[in-house]
Amino acid sequence: MIKDYQARSQARVDAMLDTLFVSPRPELDRLYEAMRYSVMGGGKRVRPLLVYAACEALGGEPSQADNAACAVELIHAYSLVHDDLPAMDDDDLRRGRPTTHKAYDEACAILAGDALQTFAVEILTNAPQTAETRLEMLNVLAQASGPAGMVGGQAIDLESVGRQIDQTALEIMHRHKTGALIEASVRLGALASGKATLEQLDALSHYARAVGLAFQVQDDVLDVESDTATLGKRQGADVARDKPTYPALLGLDEAKHYAQLLCEQAQQALQHFGESAEPLRALALYIVQRRH
Repeated sequence: MIKDYQARSQARVDAMLDTLFVSPRPELDRLYEAMRYSVMGGGKRVRPLLVYAACEALGGEPSQADNAACAVELIHAYSLVHDDLPAMDDDDLRRGRPTTHKAYDEACAILAGDALQTFAVEILTNAPQTAETRLEMLNVLAQASGPAGMVGGQAIDLESVGRQIDQTALEIMHRHKTGALIEASVRLGALASGKATLEQLDALSHYARAVGLAFQVQDDVLDVESDTATLGKRQGADVARDKPTYPALLGLDEAKHYAQLLCEQAQQALQHFGESAEPLRALALYIVQRRH
């Protein structure tokens, strides 16, 4: 079931994203090409999938979640473009092809990332929800993307290279860097439905915190177990950079066990939801079972 749901939701968000990168004038063609290159070069679209699944879990329609799904993917794409830069993680490969700064140049990559970030805000301001709900959604996205979320997590990550940190510090880093945008994706989908109660939002927050951390734990496992061709990025990069990871801290087997435990916590958070939440349950399993 999850494969069909993934294919359907990926096709939906990709069709919308594909309409965004039309240069309004020739002087901007290269910038828009770099933006398109950064977004449309594949990817699992996990965050948009979570937006749609959360919206539908509460009885909403996919069309209500389209803008939020696009917005989180644009934020995610911008973060990858900037994280890959020489001043950050200095990566040459992303999704099986050259990173944006390699395909274009560093200045163009920085501008493309900047443009994707602000584009996400613009798209969310045009969402079909009420003005009050749109404002709440913008606040969710901004907090998850900025210093209290993803950007803050990247700063902690850079400061942690070559250092020994404990599991608490590692989780703080990843709840910011990876988890915050995943949590925002679930909350945005719930808000987009227009039907979320406080109790449901609380349950979905517990679900999202668990899957957000599980995503990063599994990423760390794959950096050890997988290969460059499968991952679409350089395997072993975290070890080569002397970054703190869950396998390094806990051991590989214990890291795998922890990912499974987090998946179980996510499933438990959805115990009072009905069949409409099956895509969310399936996505939690997918996150810890994926191979890339």
